[in-house]
Order: sequence, then C-alpha cells, then structure tokens
Amino acid sequence: MGEEPDKPDASAPTQQIRDGLIALLPHLRAFARGLCGRSDKADDLVQEAVLRAWSSAASFVPGSNLRAWVFTIARNHFLNELRRASREVQFDDGHAETLAAMGTEPDEAMRLTDVERALARLPEERREALLLVGASGFSYDEAARICGVAAGTMKSRVSRGRAQLATLLGESD
Repeated sequence: MGEEPDKPDASAPTQQIRDGLIALLPHLRAFARGLCGRSDKADDLVQEAVLRAWSSAASFVPGSNLRAWVFTIARNHFLNELRRASREVQFDDGHAETLAAMGTEPDEAMRLTDVERALARLPEERREALLLVGASGFSYDEAARICGVAAGTMKSRVSRGRAQLATLLGESD
C-alpha cells in the first residue's frame, strides 16, 4: 500500500512533460521549418524531437526549461542528420530517372516566400540564431545555451544574420 502514493507522483512529471510538449508543438514546428526549409522535413524533425524527448523524459530535470531542452534535442538531431547526409550519396542514376519521370504537379511544388528563400541562403549558424532569438523568442542566453556558444557569440550571429537577411531582401541602406 505504501507504493500507491508514489505512483501519482511518478506520473505527474510525465503528465507535465506531455502537456509541455503539446504546447510546444507549433513553436517547435516553426523552428524546424526554418532549419529545414521544407514542411515535410520539418514535420519529420518535430516528430523525432518529440519522440526523443518523450523517451528521455526521465532525464528531464523538473523545474528546468522544457522548451530549451526540446529545442536542443531538435537542433542536435537536425545537425546529426546534416552530417549523415553529407556522407551519403544523394541520388543514384536509377533514382534520378525515376524522379524525372514522375514529374511534379503544381499543387506539389513548394512555394517559398522571399524571406524563406533569403533565410535558406544564410550560413547555418546565422539562420539558426535568427530562428531561435527572432522567431522562437529565446533570449540570447537561452539560445546560446541551446547552441553551446557564448551569449556574445549568439548576439553577433543574430546581428550579422539580420544584416545579411536585410541585404538579401534588398532592405539595407
């Protein structure tokens, strides 16, 4: 009988993490979309990040920043996938011919806005900094912790990213 009171206490953090993850989904998806540039890839990244966060829920420290923890998981997974993709051959001849034969429907073609295109042209560190600080609302200190850099480095990346983005969009003085 002494174990029953422990059960609700043990499930409470899991319920808090579940509720927190659900609340973070739109923000995490926006961040992932900015990193990936494609909604299908962003959805995969969000799914993987949430799955990893849920399976590692026991390692989450209650009272710490769930948002930063989940965004760090997503970022790390994204970077690992980039590293893996850089070592792989993207297409073989047979696959490329299959893709060419398939064609694309107008509805299937992804239309990127000018801002999305410009963001995609930024160096990865600057794009990531802008997405964390500008789009996701993290403070410089939080974003710096997520990326494993000093706050000053994060401020510099954001500043340079904003300037470069303005130039790419033709808004610079």
